[in-house]
Amino acid sequence: MRRVAVLALCLLTGPLFAQEDAGALARAAGQLLETASVQLDDADSARDRVRALTQTVQAYEAGLSAMRAGLRRASIREAQLRAQLEARDTEIAQLLAVLQTLTPGQAPTGFLHPDGPNGSARAGMLLAELTPALNQRAERLRRDLSDVSGLRTLQQQAAAQLTKGLSEVQTARADLNQAMANRTDLPQRFTSDPVRTAILISSSETLDAFASGLSSIAVDETVWTAPDIANDVGNLPLPARGLILRRAGEADAAGITRPGILLATRPGALVTSPSAATLRYVGPLLDFGSVTILEPRPGTLIVLAGLGVSYGETGQIITAGTPLGLMSGLPEQSDATTLSTDGEGGGAEASETLYIEVRQDNVPLDPLTWFSTEQDG
Repeated sequence: MRRVAVLALCLLTGPLFAQEDAGALARAAGQLLETASVQLDDADSARDRVRALTQTVQAYEAGLSAMRAGLRRASIREAQLRAQLEARDTEIAQLLAVLQTLTPGQAPTGFLHPDGPNGSARAGMLLAELTPALNQRAERLRRDLSDVSGLRTLQQQAAAQLTKGLSEVQTARADLNQAMANRTDLPQRFTSDPVRTAILISSSETLDAFASGLSSIAVDETVWTAPDIANDVGNLPLPARGLILRRAGEADAAGITRPGILLATRPGALVTSPSAATLRYVGPLLDFGSVTILEPRPGTLIVLAGLGVSYGETGQIITAGTPLGLMSGLPEQSDATTLSTDGEGGGAEASETLYIEVRQDNVPLDPLTWFSTEQDG
């Protein structure tokens, strides 16, 4: 009887993992993906197909990000429950053995005890106190086992939604590529001179030098009154969903520092304009890869480098939220399983990098003073 009492006390005082609905985020993400799927069907009939497809891709990216986070939480919760149950294999077996001796309706004093009637009475009193606690503990174990089974089912269903979402977002991106290629409604502020542009690129060894000569490549430039963004500075949306990998002035692995920030994004992430702007330059530049330079107001330049696919032409005027391109490395559909449990916070799948620089009168500014960083991957 002493061993039973000690076992019961150990079970009752052991640490309990706070119960949480680990699948709530995954279920909410599933609704986001369903909504995005409906948007994709409606995009073909939308009057502004580019805008509709842009919103669709963004909806998919939000849903996929939330789904990955929900699956990660469910996986962690399941692993914790399994570890707890495996660690308590012995005590669970002992608990079950004790519970099997407590038949419903049997009076505790009916048990025989080697110390005679007094021992039986004391044992009966002790069991009378412990029986509800033992039953409660057994119920918790049953609930944990049920949670493990439920979480596994949830993960299987969510993984299927994730696979479908990855397939559909690729379709939406391909449709957006086509819609941007067919677009002819963007106003042209100026025409770029290809000869002057080539001379400027070949003679510029730094971004500073290139940025200072941008005005020289413009031909037939017209006056454009840019919207006032003074009140938006500090709250502009980041051009893509991602995580800040390196801040302005922080050295990279080679010890090189740059005045811009490096944003880690997922492959194929959509890049959009944070504000209305003129496309001052679109194309390859130095060692930055594919570069898009925006001019949201006179004297201010926003440099975006590292896109895999770029939209638009130099000299065009665009509105806030206009798609500027896609990041490289579009994932295969088979990546769904690997992505399902990887966390956004860890950046494990944020394998592409977007370099962002802000310049005022060709003097670099800290981009983090311009953009809101509350958004994550």
